[in-house]
Amino acid sequence: MRLQMKPHNQPGYLFVFCGLDGSGKTTQITLLREFFRRINMDISITKQPTDAVRSSPIFRTYMDSPDHSMYDYRALSLLCASDRVQHSNQEILPKIAAGEVVIADRYFYSCLANLRARGYTSDRWIYEVSGFVPKPDLAFFLDIDVDTAISRVRSRKQEKNRYIDTALQHCLREQYLNIARENGGVVIDSSLPVEEIFQTICSKVMQKLCKTTDMH
Repeated sequence: MRLQMKPHNQPGYLFVFCGLDGSGKTTQITLLREFFRRINMDISITKQPTDAVRSSPIFRTYMDSPDHSMYDYRALSLLCASDRVQHSNQEILPKIAAGEVVIADRYFYSCLANLRARGYTSDRWIYEVSGFVPKPDLAFFLDIDVDTAISRVRSRKQEKNRYIDTALQHCLREQYLNIARENGGVVIDSSLPVEEIFQTICSKVMQKLCKTTDMH
């Protein structure tokens, strides 16, 4: 089922990156930021959900512990969706309205992927809420096999002992691919060399910039 996000119709651009932890989002976002700086375009990097949600007890329980009995996941999903609506409209939209390029590390697609991966496939409220969120100009879905993604996460010193639900990661990967297909996302094989991945992303971005410029 397709999300109902609305075209923002602003002079700036919104590019978002989704995928498993360890799929290479940070690396590609950094490269894209430097590309925009070289061509002298105003650029902002942001992340969803915001730190207010990431530091909350309910979020940390689902991220750091196998015991989720204290909370209902739907409650966390609603909290994250609310945070994304607020952040997208109060932080992202004013920047693209001012002509900036905004790159988001995760976006509303991640909220849907997590909800569906945990079995909440019949929930329709999330599709209604998506109507209050600006649609990205491009949504990149970095795809990597789960074992490699987990290995990359474990290689980070601060996360080497982090709890990871492996079965959930497999479900998430499947849902990200489904959501990309349903919503016109760009799937990128992030097992390829970093520069090759970036060239693909950069090509898609340039096509979007040129197409928009031609329209004006």
